[in-house]
Amino acid sequence: MLNVGILGAGRIGQVHAVNVAGNRESRLVAVSDVYAPAADALAKQYDATVRSSEEIIADPAIDAVLIATSTDTHSDLIEAAAAANKAILCEKPVDLSVDRARLCQSRTKEATRPIMVAFNRRFDPNFAALQKAAAGGEIGKTELLSITSFDPAPPPLEYIKVSGGLFRDMMIHDLDMATFLMGEAPVKISAVGSALVDPEIGVAGDVDTAVATLTYGDGRLAVIKNSRRAAYGYDQRVELLGSKGLLSLENIRESTISKATEKGVLSAKPEHFFLERYAQAYVVEWQAFVDAALHDTPVPATLQDGITALALADAAAQSAATGQPVALDL
Repeated sequence: MLNVGILGAGRIGQVHAVNVAGNRESRLVAVSDVYAPAADALAKQYDATVRSSEEIIADPAIDAVLIATSTDTHSDLIEAAAAANKAILCEKPVDLSVDRARLCQSRTKEATRPIMVAFNRRFDPNFAALQKAAAGGEIGKTELLSITSFDPAPPPLEYIKVSGGLFRDMMIHDLDMATFLMGEAPVKISAVGSALVDPEIGVAGDVDTAVATLTYGDGRLAVIKNSRRAAYGYDQRVELLGSKGLLSLENIRESTISKATEKGVLSAKPEHFFLERYAQAYVVEWQAFVDAALHDTPVPATLQDGITALALADAAAQSAATGQPVALDL
């Protein structure tokens, strides 16, 4: 049995708590949060205790920690937990600074317990099946990838101000997915962004609409489209063109029912947001972490994967700010 402490009892910590408690091989024993009422509520729900993050990390009876705190604490907590011989699952990004994330990697290189970054989309059954088909050569050599990722509405402006920006907060998922599906990191990235959804996002120094083009060493291409607003729901689509065919991933809809009449064909909207769309992905992700922690299976999303995605996000932000493509050496 894996005894787990959750650091951070906000929305994503609550999502993970469901899966920790629902897994037959793990048990939620402790919760921490800087906002005491959130920690109290989550701990009470799962019959866990409320402690500080430092106390949870120091407790030898706790085998693993799930880090769901603010991003600026991630590297410090990873290092402390690794030093305490804990298995670690950390929400993305590893840090808002690539240099700090690399220092974290250096400081934890001797860790004997797994350190995993929570790129949940890798564990979605549909994305995983697409990646397996592509890697298996079912469409020949992959040549052109297109990723569409639109949120239904922007997050609160206060969140935007501390998020690290669209490229590090939102597109980082798609940049990781591009690496996952294409099998390697690109050598060049070019990005543009605008504040079209809410001018206040632009005033805060961020964008809410962006496109990035990734170029790979052998000339292959990927295009990522992001928007903070899609009036019809959470839009998550992928097309991967290869020399022998096409793989495509469509939206998961609220219902599979469609109505066809002489007026046209009507179907349900996409799932509303990531909590609904990726519910199964979080279950699979947690099981993958449990397997790594208890059964020594390989970590499917490593600290290096987190650093690569963050470096790509930084390069995209730099390209959007300067209007120039950014060469990469990852």
